[in-house]
Amino acid sequence: MEKEKEMVKLKEDFLNFYKEDSLYQEGMHPVFGEGSLNTKIILIGEAPGYHESLTGHPFCGAAGKVLDELLESIGIKRKEIYITNLIKLRPPNNREPQREEIKNYGPYLEKQIEIVKPKVICTLGNYSTRYIFEKYGLKDKLLGISKIHGKIFSTSTLFGSVKIMPLYHPAVVTYNPNMKEILKEDFKILKKFK
Repeated sequence: MEKEKEMVKLKEDFLNFYKEDSLYQEGMHPVFGEGSLNTKIILIGEAPGYHESLTGHPFCGAAGKVLDELLESIGIKRKEIYITNLIKLRPPNNREPQREEIKNYGPYLEKQIEIVKPKVICTLGNYSTRYIFEKYGLKDKLLGISKIHGKIFSTSTLFGSVKIMPLYHPAVVTYNPNMKEILKEDFKILKKFK
């Protein structure tokens, strides 16, 4: 119950902030995060896409369908994990997150992680991977996602040891369907932590 109270408070703080943010657009919803707060696994994407910003739910567009298939392939339901993004509002035209945006939104992500206290932080894509590696003292291990996807990195946090597993962002499959098999193999590794 304590985790729920903390997450509600954090979301309230965020909702007081986001309308002042440069990414705010009327009619677009922030995508704060959702799922189990008592999970071992947290998935962190980069930023909401168009469909996500319409609904306020993470990974509900094309990349979300791919993510659902990948989770299903290893017997994990979305409601069993926590899913969020580094950036909580959609950047215009799906552009890449900018340094100032990462600086503004990073503390919310860090607090979400502290509340959930996962055993595994699974980063989806380059931006969330870079942010988490730098935050948790793994900057020297940071290579391109093509070199480190599916690998496990161990680190310590204020709430104990944690594994960090970078993966390709599921959206890669919408551009290159051949990547689905690589993601499936990587997700099999994630299954071990269920």
